[in-house]
Amino acid sequence: MLNPSVVQDDRPARLQGFSAETDRTRLSRTALKAYRRLAEQWDLTGQQAAALLGVSMSTWERLKPETVEKTLTQDQMTRISALTGIYKALHLLFADQMADRWLQLENTGPLFDRLTPVAAMIEGGIPHMLEVRRYLDAVRGGL
Repeated sequence: MLNPSVVQDDRPARLQGFSAETDRTRLSRTALKAYRRLAEQWDLTGQQAAALLGVSMSTWERLKPETVEKTLTQDQMTRISALTGIYKALHLLFADQMADRWLQLENTGPLFDRLTPVAAMIEGGIPHMLEVRRYLDAVRGGL
């Protein structure tokens, strides 16, 4: 039974997006923290971490320290969101060690064309990151 003292709002809930700067400002610190951990867990080189985030090496070096706070762009937030989904899917599919190694292993699947998933995602950008995420979700039965 609904509590009559609580006003019900019939408007649909607003989907979380990354276009509003207020949202990006609120989420950037956590997103950067998560990305730093992913880069470490996946044993990414500085060049790989920068490329996946869509920034230069010098910008990545400035973003690496935990004390750095910066509002990320919509593009950067989208990249981190996709990569976080990939991390989660991999850890649902594999034991931790294999989940973290998978991205660095040559892959003969049609999405990868004998590249490592990291190299394929760097080459293909956000669209490819989203494809990899959908692929992993499908493999684990999420689609």
